[in-house]
Amino acid sequence: MAEPAHMASANEALAQTYKKQAHWRDYLTLTKPNVVLLLLVTALVGMCLASPTWIAWQILVPALIGIGLMSGSAAAVNHLVDRHIDARMARTLRRPLPSGALSPKRVLTFAAVIGVMGFAVLAIWVNMLTAWLTFASLIGYAMVYTMYLKRATPQNIVIGGLAGATPPLLGWTAVTNEIHPFAILLVMIVFTWTPPHFWALAVHRAKDYAKAEIPMLPVTHGIEFTKTCIFLYTILLGIICLLPYIVGMSGIVYLIGSSILSIWFLGYAWKLKFAPTKHTAFNMFKFSIWQLFALFALLLADHYLVTPVLPLG
Repeated sequence: MAEPAHMASANEALAQTYKKQAHWRDYLTLTKPNVVLLLLVTALVGMCLASPTWIAWQILVPALIGIGLMSGSAAAVNHLVDRHIDARMARTLRRPLPSGALSPKRVLTFAAVIGVMGFAVLAIWVNMLTAWLTFASLIGYAMVYTMYLKRATPQNIVIGGLAGATPPLLGWTAVTNEIHPFAILLVMIVFTWTPPHFWALAVHRAKDYAKAEIPMLPVTHGIEFTKTCIFLYTILLGIICLLPYIVGMSGIVYLIGSSILSIWFLGYAWKLKFAPTKHTAFNMFKFSIWQLFALFALLLADHYLVTPVLPLG
């Protein structure tokens, strides 16, 4: 049934009001600042592990600015592409696009501007390798994952997670202008952490994803199967987190701290699988964020206090 003309006019007027009242916080929301902050922490650690000394601000500042701007651009494109899905999910209903605070044209322009700015900063003040790798990550997340994988396969997070796992590599190349196996190891940690992190949220929001017709694993294969996958991935993550110590990249401080974090995370996975409560999945999701932050903080502390990595040459 078509809505009455006066209701349509009212809705159009309301949309126009929202657009006129767009605030700088709406643009900040587009960049997913909490996510970008975590990515920048991993990039910073990648930079620091690539050098035995503190990073010169002439590299540190433009590298973080460039990576941050391009990460924010990818997030804004994600908002743009997912605006119809976001309007159907309680968790995302109030985002700038579904709420009407910003128009798609404004969001696209904003994403393009900060993306170009970020690339220029990296290309001019850092190096072209980092600029192009960051651009590839942007394409991987904003287009390959958001436009295709997210809607095509329940393995969307596993495959698409590679784009979000690259910041440690970007930080490393910003300092050395080359790719090193240690940087790839850091990427492996974030890559393996991503599925249990997102699947825990997906279990908590399974009804929302089903309503939006997004083929997340709990929707396509059931919540119990997803919990099993979370548990197995958490075990795999714990093993991979041992590798920096095994290959001599880090020392005993990291080994002890990362082992505690892995056991703690595994405890959440065990509880989610075998003795869940209403909030277990969401609590695991929240803990996973602090776990990754603490894990990279341990790498940083161990690097400067115990076993500095030799410069590459």
